Amino acid sequence: MRMYDLIMKKRNGGIHTKEEIEYIVSGFTKGEIPDYQMSAWLMCVYYQGMTKEETVFLTTAMADSGERLDLSAIEGVKVDKHSTGGVGDKTTFIVAPILASCGVPIAKMSGRGLGHTGGTIDKLESIPGFHVSISEETFISNVNRIKLALVGQTGNLAPADKKIYALRDVTATVDSLPLIASSIMSKKLAAGADVIVLDVKCGSGAFMKEEKDAIALAKTMVEIGNMAGKRTYGIITDMNEPLGCKVGNALEVCEAIEVLRIKDVKNYLSNDENHVQKGIARLLEVSLSLATYMLIGSGKETDETKAREACMEAIESGRALDKLAEFVGAQGGDAGCIYNTDKLPKASCIVPVYAPKSGYVASCNTSEVGMVSLILGGGRETKDSIIDLSVGIDIHKHIGDYVEKGEVFAYLHANRDSVVAEASKRLVSAYTISDTPVVATPIVKQIITK
Repeated sequence: MRMYDLIMKKRNGGIHTKEEIEYIVSGFTKGEIPDYQMSAWLMCVYYQGMTKEETVFLTTAMADSGERLDLSAIEGVKVDKHSTGGVGDKTTFIVAPILASCGVPIAKMSGRGLGHTGGTIDKLESIPGFHVSISEETFISNVNRIKLALVGQTGNLAPADKKIYALRDVTATVDSLPLIASSIMSKKLAAGADVIVLDVKCGSGAFMKEEKDAIALAKTMVEIGNMAGKRTYGIITDMNEPLGCKVGNALEVCEAIEVLRIKDVKNYLSNDENHVQKGIARLLEVSLSLATYMLIGSGKETDETKAREACMEAIESGRALDKLAEFVGAQGGDAGCIYNTDKLPKASCIVPVYAPKSGYVASCNTSEVGMVSLILGGGRETKDSIIDLSVGIDIHKHIGDYVEKGEVFAYLHANRDSVVAEASKRLVSAYTISDTPVVATPIVKQIITK
């Protein structure tokens, strides 16, 4: 085969065979195909697209470019979740212990944050003593023993994706549906789970701004997963404002714990009058939706209503909270933090931010809220940046809420006085306030099963 011929074939709208795509991925990963030819091929894919079969071949080839985790030593059906990224997304800390407390093994690899989106690994490291690096033997032993372990991503997981994404980033080929879907799913396939539940976000704080684009991406990824032999579900969720109330590493761990302490889930979800509770209820609803389909995928439940009730009972009984504490302790962390969040890192000052006018919260530039957390020190501008685990934002008003001028809108948790003024200004400017009432859209928009 010659790369020249394959570029021409795709340029002219041809369909690649499995062997051709494997040749392209393998050759580029090994350095045998130069950047300029790979760039040309990526641009051809951008304009010509790929068939379902081609996309699966590309995903599988990238997954096979490095190590595939062998989870065969773990008993039972292994279930994983993936979020396409957002602000305030701490669902892993809620969903994973729910499933583990229901007897479903969760062997998860997660990443660090870069830019305004927080990383699961960084949030876990806000727990004193917690180790994200454990041996493969301990990882498997923990999952078999307590049904839950979580570690950082290995550097050799789908290395082809890392190389190809770096090239897409500088050749204006990032926003190609088959390339996005194969990038995400190659890492999920390599991670070894039997069932994959995807949280595909849309809105101002998501990669996909429009709901129709998020649905198209979710459908493509679900098709890839199912065609690759993995039971896969997609859940479209709203990211037109931060998920929950808190943004920031230790703050988000605290909020996840708060969710796992709820004693009457149905009543909590129905209470719309308490503004803070309304924000946390949105987080709870997304978490329950993810957990429900993870439980269905595992085979523990087949009925959606029963699966949701089982997840709710895991919260209300306290089993999920206890499982979170057990998981933290098993990886060297201070399990006492789960029952006493005062032991988690705290910022030196808490600064109120006031509403600039009266009216209804109409919209939010969620990415800008994430940038406020970055300004405070809660995110990374580069991969080598040091994160301040204690800083962040506590939001007290949400879309649809009425706010009086001068009323506390949010609190900044900060350790540097020099950044507070800029952070306050940018947080206020991230929201628009309307004179007329606004109705918030549902947090869970659609479930895709095939």
